[in-house]
Amino acid sequence: MTIGVNDYKRVGLFFLVAYAFTWVFWIPNALAARGVALPTGVADFLAGPLNPAAFGPSFSAFLLTFIQYGGRGVLQLLKRGIDFRFQKIWLVAILFLPFVLFGGSIWASILAGVRLMDLSVVSNPPFALIAFLVILFTAGPLQEEFGWRGYALPHLQARFNALTSSIILGFFWWLWHLPAVFIPGRFMTNDLVVFLSLSVVITLASILFTWVYNNIGGSILAAILTHASMNWSIWLAMPSMKLDLPTSGFMAGFLAIAALIIIKIWGAAHLSREQR
Repeated sequence: MTIGVNDYKRVGLFFLVAYAFTWVFWIPNALAARGVALPTGVADFLAGPLNPAAFGPSFSAFLLTFIQYGGRGVLQLLKRGIDFRFQKIWLVAILFLPFVLFGGSIWASILAGVRLMDLSVVSNPPFALIAFLVILFTAGPLQEEFGWRGYALPHLQARFNALTSSIILGFFWWLWHLPAVFIPGRFMTNDLVVFLSLSVVITLASILFTWVYNNIGGSILAAILTHASMNWSIWLAMPSMKLDLPTSGFMAGFLAIAALIIIKIWGAAHLSREQR
């Protein structure tokens, strides 16, 4: 699938469809959680595990790919989601760098005394390891990455450099979560101030994701695994998945250092050794 220079405009439609699909399920869910009366069956569906809201980015990617390229384009997109043909040394960055950055920042906040230690997950290694697969398939990576990195990032990079593309994508990735803030248990925070601080965290994380994606040759599988590793690392160190403002600050600090190193070594233009 070749992306032309002017094809970046399609990313606007991608965001529109992704947001519409997700928010049409999350906004009523948020309203119901805030006491707005909905039919019982509808409210139960929206609050349950079958709510498809999180699939918005991937749904948008597959829909627009099908419209533009037909079934062959959809198959190519799917293949990029199982493409393991990259240097396996990058598994270190995919699986362990998020552990250092996200898990490390949470542990730093614990050592600084801004939050309490919770060893309920790390004290049960078999459960923790199995949970990685559960997170991979049900907690965002599979539902989102065919869209964010599989579709939006290549279109953005057809027009902007890698750093600018990462920042743009990071903003929309962050804002997409907004309705979930008003749904108890759906997101890491129900505090709008903490959510605003996450705009920095998620945008910096987007730079990390682009760096991995560009150096691995556009493997969506790599993005899915990185996303899973990120969510898993946060959960290991913070089983409650309740983020506070100081811990968000630690995350931003750790990620900012990593992003600056990446930009310095690999360059803002491509965030990789080779031009894409």
